Amino acid sequence: MILTLTLNPAIDRNVTVDRLVFEDRAYILSTSESAGGRGINASCVIHSFGGRTLAIAVSGGSSGARLEKYLTGCGFPAEIVPIANEIRNNLTITDQQGLTVKLNEIGPYIGAAELDRLETVVRANLPAAHWLMICGSIPPGVPANFYSKLLKAARGHGVKTLLDTDGESLVEGLTAGPTAVAPNQQEAERLLSTALLTRTHFLEAASKIRSMGAESVVLSLGSRGAVGAFQGHLLEAIPPRIDAVCPIGAGDALAAAFVWAMEEKKDFADALRWGVAAGTASARLPGLRFTSLEETRELYAQVEVRAAV
Repeated sequence: MILTLTLNPAIDRNVTVDRLVFEDRAYILSTSESAGGRGINASCVIHSFGGRTLAIAVSGGSSGARLEKYLTGCGFPAEIVPIANEIRNNLTITDQQGLTVKLNEIGPYIGAAELDRLETVVRANLPAAHWLMICGSIPPGVPANFYSKLLKAARGHGVKTLLDTDGESLVEGLTAGPTAVAPNQQEAERLLSTALLTRTHFLEAASKIRSMGAESVVLSLGSRGAVGAFQGHLLEAIPPRIDAVCPIGAGDALAAAFVWAMEEKKDFADALRWGVAAGTASARLPGLRFTSLEETRELYAQVEVRAAV
């Protein structure tokens, strides 16, 4: 089983407009609402690929009640840890040309007793898991080392881990030696305090992040694909050119498909290929939607994986 943890879930409101422009009106073409958060998104992809997953998330307030309602229709089990405060609401606006704006709330304050309950739930599920995916930002009140505590607990149970976060929680998490870490370009730039502009920069960044404690690195680069670093090797996964409709969530699909493929006993290179195929396939879809296994398989054959030289 693949456990996912979403410490800062949200109600995602997705709005499609005819165009996004400054100082002029745009017309709303459609709106939708769904349960959101990187771990929940990952469970959606894993489930659609036929994998076993359990989503662990916090929930509070009226937004939390809506989140739980939406999760009941996702088809995979979820274990909810109640908190006192209202979970966040996020807004994604996409136009017909694929230009996207994403506006996220910071999230609710989570107290120490609530964190203890969440940690207890995660630890209780580790014996049945092969992977733990720790995904997304940490909201106010959560110490930066919280994720690293869970990573160490997972290692104690022989559970592999993927860390997909940002900022201080990423810095702290790397010290716990996750099996894989999956930053996007902007997160890697913040981690390394440098701009990543060229292919050489991307390759150097993946190697440097791995040297900070991760066993392997999947550096997501959007339409450029991804760079993978593992066991002293560097790989590039190059996707085909597509017309991106909504790239938001593509990185979540990449990380989920990578872990699904590793759980299916694929090697690192093949898992990286599956991840890039899933991220690319998701970017072709309108709104915050995720690819199916069939759609991903179609693009899988078109993703080129090569050793970086």
